[in-house]
Amino acid sequence: MRRIKLSFGLGWRLLFVIFLLIFSFSFAMFQGGFVSWFIFYTVLPFAVYSIVFFFIPISKIQAERYIQTAQIRKGGKLVVTVKLKRTSRFPMLYLVIKELTQSPQLIRHAESQLKTVKMLGIRQTIEWTYEIDHMPRGEHALDGVEITVSDFFGWVKKSVVLPLKQTVIVYPNVTDMIYMPIETRYDQGAAASPFAIVKDTTMAVGVRDYQPGDRVSWIHWKSFARTQTLRTKEFEDRQSQDLFILMDRKASDNFEEQIELTASVLHAVVRNQASAAFLSLGASRFYFPAIQGEDQLQRTMFHLAKVEADLKKPIEQVLPNDPAMSNATSVLLITGDLTAGLIDAIPRAAKNLRQCTVFIVVKKGEKLSKQAITMHQLARSRGMILHVLSQDHFANAFTEVGRS
Repeated sequence: MRRIKLSFGLGWRLLFVIFLLIFSFSFAMFQGGFVSWFIFYTVLPFAVYSIVFFFIPISKIQAERYIQTAQIRKGGKLVVTVKLKRTSRFPMLYLVIKELTQSPQLIRHAESQLKTVKMLGIRQTIEWTYEIDHMPRGEHALDGVEITVSDFFGWVKKSVVLPLKQTVIVYPNVTDMIYMPIETRYDQGAAASPFAIVKDTTMAVGVRDYQPGDRVSWIHWKSFARTQTLRTKEFEDRQSQDLFILMDRKASDNFEEQIELTASVLHAVVRNQASAAFLSLGASRFYFPAIQGEDQLQRTMFHLAKVEADLKKPIEQVLPNDPAMSNATSVLLITGDLTAGLIDAIPRAAKNLRQCTVFIVVKKGEKLSKQAITMHQLARSRGMILHVLSQDHFANAFTEVGRS
């Protein structure tokens, strides 16, 4: 329908140029004199150009887009080059290039940078490089390039959309965290170790046959040197399960900081060869039972890049019915707003819960309200460990126990 309207409008523009040419010629014929013929001969080249321009196709222009920034973090710079190539050298005055996107964040943030005017002349190739600073987190789809060309006076104006779909993923920032151990129980007693590792790699109790998926660091090389058979060290099991990270996606003024803290925690877990389950609750549910390597981490980062604060129901109505929580023993809750319902819902959902740590994200310098202080006191009375963190304290999140 839009194409029909554009074709209809373009046809009217051509008729206008023809009418203008006929009118100026008729005026010169009937009026006579230098002025009348001067007007006709002045209009003639522009009108002829416009008529010829009407029949020059612009849909044959080829477009390529190169995204020069391999991976972008929130606040980083996006550098994109658009290259256009046309088949003819028909002279054109100028060309308007516009990136088409349906990303509301990108439109709000950099709408003026997604459009430019380039002088063309007889050139067949033209390049346009644009940069967008302080990119917002999210998945930004670039749908295509719209090209608009016109004659000298705008009598004939044509535009075409060249489909060129690409997606730009802007990941959340990650803070390097000081990773501290927490208490974990062993079959023979208690010890301090990084939380939620399935095996304690400092306490080998035997060897077994190698199985696919075993880490290289667990291979018993002395045994391999003797027998030429891969054997894996057997470690003492812990009684506790992996750490269970729960992210609350209800709307909050601190949601972006909450995303960055979650990403930083997951990076710290993987960097220290630990393992964690991850549950993100919102309009859609995202659950990963074991994040312990780069592949699982990248899939989770992709989720955190796209996720929005879209939890409409109170989380206490959703959490108790989630099957992933039932076997969790050590829960790390990351939220921007701790409520009484959430405090009650976690032990109801995690039947075997032994420890619950809560990271509450606040703005730098923000003072807690009386209601928030009351909620924190209630959580501590239920045995929860609370960390109230602003962005500048993310690096020490595991050491700031009880900070409020």
